[in-house]
Amino acid sequence: MTEKLLVGVLGNRNSGKSHTWNSLFDRTVKTGKKLRKLYLNKKEYVEVFLVSGSPEERGEYVGQIISIEKPNIVLCSMQYTEDVIETIEWFVNNDYFLFIHWLNLGYKDEETIDDSLDLIPTILSYDSLLGIRNGKISVENRVQEMRDFVYGWANSRGLILSD
Repeated sequence: MTEKLLVGVLGNRNSGKSHTWNSLFDRTVKTGKKLRKLYLNKKEYVEVFLVSGSPEERGEYVGQIISIEKPNIVLCSMQYTEDVIETIEWFVNNDYFLFIHWLNLGYKDEETIDDSLDLIPTILSYDSLLGIRNGKISVENRVQEMRDFVYGWANSRGLILSD
């Protein structure tokens, strides 16, 4: 059983990646230097490390952005570019289960994008779940889906904390 979890949001620039994290936390959030509480309901939470603003857009290696030694749960924006493969490989090489929402159609996209990078077979060749979501529709359903998945995954590993 994989003991670490990546919750990723993949998409083009301005596809809704940061909006997803802001909605998940119910406030504007940025990449931090420490773990933060992600509430899964009114009392229960998990500790997560957030990478908002993809490593690809920043031109930085994800392993250098994550300042905590292999956190149990990482939330990470990923931009649909060739460099994203390096980000995915970092998580795979550090034994993370990949739970990824690909925003295709992204919020600012004119049309869906073809998987010219062959990310679908790449991601699915690892221990993963990949969902393709429409970034133009309301964020609530995909945020609730993330919350539900994280809750089930974390609960089975004894990672749920409460106030």
